[in-house]
Amino acid sequence: MSSPQTKRKGTKKPNRHRCQQCKKDFSSRSNLSKHQRIHTAEKYSCDQCGKTFTQAGSLKVHQRIHTGEKPYSCEDCGNTFTQSSHLQAHRLIHTGKKQHSCDQCGQSFALSTHLKVHQRIHTGEKPYSCEDCGNTFAQSSNLKKHRLIHTGEKSFSCDKCGQSFTQSGSLKIHQRIHTGEKPYNCEDCGKTFTHSGALKIHQRIHTGEKPYSCEDCDKSFYQSSAYSKHRNMHTKDTIYSCQHCEKVFCSYYSYRGHELIHTGVKLHKCQHCDKRFYTSSDLSVHERIHTGVKPYCCNKCMKSYSSNSYLKKHKCI
Repeated sequence: MSSPQTKRKGTKKPNRHRCQQCKKDFSSRSNLSKHQRIHTAEKYSCDQCGKTFTQAGSLKVHQRIHTGEKPYSCEDCGNTFTQSSHLQAHRLIHTGKKQHSCDQCGQSFALSTHLKVHQRIHTGEKPYSCEDCGNTFAQSSNLKKHRLIHTGEKSFSCDKCGQSFTQSGSLKIHQRIHTGEKPYNCEDCGKTFTHSGALKIHQRIHTGEKPYSCEDCDKSFYQSSAYSKHRNMHTKDTIYSCQHCEKVFCSYYSYRGHELIHTGVKLHKCQHCDKRFYTSSDLSVHERIHTGVKPYCCNKCMKSYSSNSYLKKHKCI
C-alpha cells in the first residue's frame, strides 16, 4: 500500500516592506524609513552651509568638509580620508592590482573611476563647466580648483615667505622650496622631484609614453597642457579679447596674464631677489636661477635646462 503523499510546504516569502507612495519594496523597515524621506521631504540640514540630506549619516560625512576631519588613515602612506569607502578604494593603489584597462591605449588602472576619467583624454569629454568663464574640465576636482581663481580666495599661507595658496596641497609642495625636500625619486636616472605629478610626467621621457594625442593631426604629447595649447591651433577658439589692444587669446590664463601688461601690476615677487613678474609662470622660470632646478631634460644626452625653450634650442643643434 502506497504511503499517502506528503504535502509540500510552500517556501515562505521574506517579509517585504512596501512604500505606499511609489510601491517600491524594501528588505527592512529601516531602509523603508530612509526611503520615505524622499516623499515626506524630511531632511537633515548642515548648520554651516545649509545643505540638506535625507540621512543623518550623510550629513555627518558632509560636515567633515567643514571640520577637516579625516578619520580613515592608510597604513601604507598615511593618506587620510573622510569616508571608509574612499580608503578602501585608495588601498587598491598599494596592492598593485590594475584590473581596469583602457580599450583605446591599453593603460590599466586600479580603480574604475580612474579609468573613466582617463578615457576622457580619448573622447575629449569635459563635462564640468565653469559658469564664470566657460572653461571646461574632465574632472570635478579640477573645476573646484579653477573656481578659486575667480573667487580670489587663498586661505593657506607660507610661514616662511608669506606666499598664499588656494589649496593646502599647493602650500605643502611650495614649502619644499624652503626645506629642499624632494621625496619623489626617478628609478631610471635618480632625478628627484617635489611632487608626484612632476615625477610622473618626467618618467614619460624614459618610457616614451605620450598619452595626449591630437585627433586632427595625430601629434602626441607628454603633458595635457601642451596638448591643450596645440588643440587651440586647430579650433582657433580666440574667445578672449583684450579691451586695451584687441589682442585675442584661446586660453583664459593667457588672457589674464596679458592684461596685467597694460595695468603695469606685477603681482608675483621673487623671494630671493625682489624682482617682480606679471605671471606666476614667469616667476617660476626666474626662480630656477636661484634654486638651480632644471626640469627639462634631453632624452638623448640627459642634459637638463631651466626652461622648455632652452631645451628646444638644444635639440635643434
